[in-house]
Amino acid sequence: MSSWEYPKYVTVAEKKARAEKKLKQLRKKMPDIAPVIIEGSTLARTWWGKSWNRNLERYADYSNRIGRGKSYVRHGAVLDLKIEGGRVTALVQGTRARPYEVVIHIEPVKKADWDKIRKQCQNELRSLTDLVAGKFPKELGEIFLAEGKGLFPTPEEISFDCSCPDWASMCKHVAAVLYGVGVRLDEDPLMFFTLRQVDTEELVARAVQEKTGDLLARANQKSSRVLGDADLSGLFGIDMDIQPDFASTSEAARPKKSRREKKAAPASVMRKTSVVKAARSATALIEEIVSQHPNPVTVPMLEKATGFPRTKIYAITSRLRQQGRISSVAHGVYGRP
Repeated sequence: MSSWEYPKYVTVAEKKARAEKKLKQLRKKMPDIAPVIIEGSTLARTWWGKSWNRNLERYADYSNRIGRGKSYVRHGAVLDLKIEGGRVTALVQGTRARPYEVVIHIEPVKKADWDKIRKQCQNELRSLTDLVAGKFPKELGEIFLAEGKGLFPTPEEISFDCSCPDWASMCKHVAAVLYGVGVRLDEDPLMFFTLRQVDTEELVARAVQEKTGDLLARANQKSSRVLGDADLSGLFGIDMDIQPDFASTSEAARPKKSRREKKAAPASVMRKTSVVKAARSATALIEEIVSQHPNPVTVPMLEKATGFPRTKIYAITSRLRQQGRISSVAHGVYGRP
């Protein structure tokens, strides 16, 4: 048979090498490029990543076609993937030298569905950290995944386009990007809410208010503002203890009080004051690192600099971004506002 009848077979190793070579070239022109990198053979590890893939694969329209993208995303063909409100953009290395451009549009969660989900979360969701970690009752997970009425999009809510010549309604490049979104959600589950254009704080606000009321009643405080600062770690389920080196720096810079002043302060006040300092310092430390660093900083850099776990960093940076105190340069990359 003539050689033109069969495409040349390309091994997985060759595909990986081609993708790595192109990524190296693109990094020179695109310093903020964000490739999808899978560690091991598992496509998704967290509840959010697994649920994203499960949602796509359960629809008949997708189940027979989306599998075409698994090998592509596994061998590193998704060279760049960025998520913003209702939109995913990506570059995927195919058979041609130039990567294909993929754009996926996802409609926001319907208001009626969102209002219903918020009400159902009021007595079930304890904190933002639990939400990010997927630590919530099974019933709540079923609500999130409810077909056509939950948080996850249906095929009718997803539209896409690829610059490749494939005439298929879903080419393997689009399929690879859809699986790549699941990988991104493993890294930062809060990106899911950015993509669906809903506010995570609305899901936990009621739970926080109820906890604030309980704390106020127990502490017999008149000011909810003071208690809100003091018990920030309890309200959001975040360990706000600061690192020893940062604490010692803060203590060194603080004016020393006289022995009489120290004795005058009740023990309960001192305990609450220390919690306030700890809560503020964790947020202040991350804000200081981001704002004073000459270049944008990544989540791994913040992990190394602070010693905080990744879930805590995501929770703090999410609040700082919403308050306009830092800006999101790219996925997991933060800079000055």
